Amino acid sequence: MSLITKHEVNTNGRDFFVGDIHGQYALLMEAMARIGFDKTRDRLFSVGDLIDRGSESFECLSLAFEPWFYGVRGNHEMMAYDALNEGAGQAWDLWQINGGSWVYLHGVHEVRTILNAALEHLPYVREVEVEGKHIGMVHAEPPHDWHLLQLENHSAGLESLVWARKRIRQMDTTLVANVDAVVVGHTILEQPETLGNVHYIDTGAFSTGLLTLIEARAVLS
Repeated sequence: MSLITKHEVNTNGRDFFVGDIHGQYALLMEAMARIGFDKTRDRLFSVGDLIDRGSESFECLSLAFEPWFYGVRGNHEMMAYDALNEGAGQAWDLWQINGGSWVYLHGVHEVRTILNAALEHLPYVREVEVEGKHIGMVHAEPPHDWHLLQLENHSAGLESLVWARKRIRQMDTTLVANVDAVVVGHTILEQPETLGNVHYIDTGAFSTGLLTLIEARAVLS
């Protein structure tokens, strides 16, 4: 079974990609207002890490249920899932030191319930058609060949999709095969950067106040 959730071309409006939001709901709404985002026509594709480090994490997690919002799961969603479903222990401690304290604003049961429901709307991989080309999206790092994500046994590579930084640490400009471009987050940069056909758009909104929103057509230009 393919890991890829595919989206046909948006014939009614525009498509945008947004970097790691990390509980900055108001900042996202401001950014959307600046570009005149139309919730009835436009689509927003999120590279994941909706939660943690920001006090509006619950509101950001609720975005997963919006009809105009299309996210993928990041390492922070997976840390929260492990912590909330395993209970006290190493997973809980890991989540808490990585920004999970917002859970106490709402309660463990309520956050667990909404997270488990939200993950049903947050696959590991999305692919969107734009002007006859295909843009992939994962949280952290794609495989060297996009077609690998269509193989049944690629579940072994899920950790890389949400955690890996090998490509950017090595400044690897090798093109990912069988896709025109890939958009990722996970690694905080001062400004968006492109290596080969992989576009890194996490600009550390929770600490810098800079949330990158980029139109899909610009990714291809």
